Amino acid sequence: MAAALDLAFDPWDPAFLADPYPAYAELRARGRVHYYEPTNQWLVPHHADVSALLRDRRLGRTYQHRFTHEEFGRTAPPPEQEPFHTLNDHGMLDLEPPDHTRIRRLVSKAFTPRTVERLKPYVRGLADELASALAEAGGGDLLKDVAEPLPVAVIAEMLGIPESDRAPLRPWSADICGMYELNPSEETAAKAVRASVEFSDYLRDLIAARRKEPGEDLVSGLIAAHDEGDRLTEQEMISTCVLLLNAGHEATVNATVNGWHALFRNPRQLELLRADHTLIPSAVEELMRYDTPLQLFERWVLDDIQLAGTTIPRGAEVALLFGSANHDPTVFENPSALDLTRPDNPHISFSAGIHYCIGAPLARIELAASMGALLERAPALRLAAEPARKPNFVIRGLEGLAVEVGK
Repeated sequence: MAAALDLAFDPWDPAFLADPYPAYAELRARGRVHYYEPTNQWLVPHHADVSALLRDRRLGRTYQHRFTHEEFGRTAPPPEQEPFHTLNDHGMLDLEPPDHTRIRRLVSKAFTPRTVERLKPYVRGLADELASALAEAGGGDLLKDVAEPLPVAVIAEMLGIPESDRAPLRPWSADICGMYELNPSEETAAKAVRASVEFSDYLRDLIAARRKEPGEDLVSGLIAAHDEGDRLTEQEMISTCVLLLNAGHEATVNATVNGWHALFRNPRQLELLRADHTLIPSAVEELMRYDTPLQLFERWVLDDIQLAGTTIPRGAEVALLFGSANHDPTVFENPSALDLTRPDNPHISFSAGIHYCIGAPLARIELAASMGALLERAPALRLAAEPARKPNFVIRGLEGLAVEVGK
């Protein structure tokens, strides 16, 4: 086990945030597990270990289905953060079976291959609209003009949120997701609490409206399932809708801007893609691997585990480093190179096990649609200014991506 102070891993260092991948290489070279004192976590950097632990039922996204905070050696969250934790803890991402199984079974009906396939024309039409507007304007901010509006509109459409109500969705999501960073500040927590209250109040009203006048949307479907006997509390409905919105666009937004930024920095690969649009599906997978939008996923250790001769005790927290796993040279040949033709790409950007991203097929459709539309409508798209990176580690993205339409 490497000493924490000797590691290059520093999730608050701007140089690390700009390019964490060399530090990951050091982590992998120095062992399979490292205790990191600043966050009181065990860092796991290798692909095989991350993949195995995502499927290991001795670890969980929560421990409260088995232990109290005291029994688990943890301190309960401050009372003033209760609205955030109530919202977060009732979403299926932070639940374990049987509650996770029950809710995921209901939600999965909205993400069947047939349902997702039916969304393709809508997604492609909207992507084309957004890309055309960017091209006609001669450029703009790829983040605000294309990357954000597309997935937000798609998931809002699925939930049945009217267009007139959608403006606060992205800010609410950003404030809530701030709590997923390492050691969030009191200010971050206060923003998350406020967003949790406002978003929950909005959805409570929406659910009440759909009870009176059901539609074809997912909220109406969850209400109908509840009425037919698949028990779902109102809080579970609210938490599920928030999770679907946050998870349904956050990763896609960041994958889009991270991906295009990577393409601009690798002009030969971009030219390859411009010349052959059939590479789009493999390009989506490679860009998700190359600069992973979700760098870290946490798990609680419910029962002692052994990893590389180290005992990680019950009550500990492991940090599964997706970004490092996706650059593991034992799995990916020349992992630091962007290769849109990479034939074998078992990246874990969508997680694995029972918490595998339920919206992965839809995310792939959205990413491919926006990429295809931009390649067609703005074939000479280029970077207008070097972007600023968000000061986040867990959710990796950019503040914006200024582009111009070349000739």
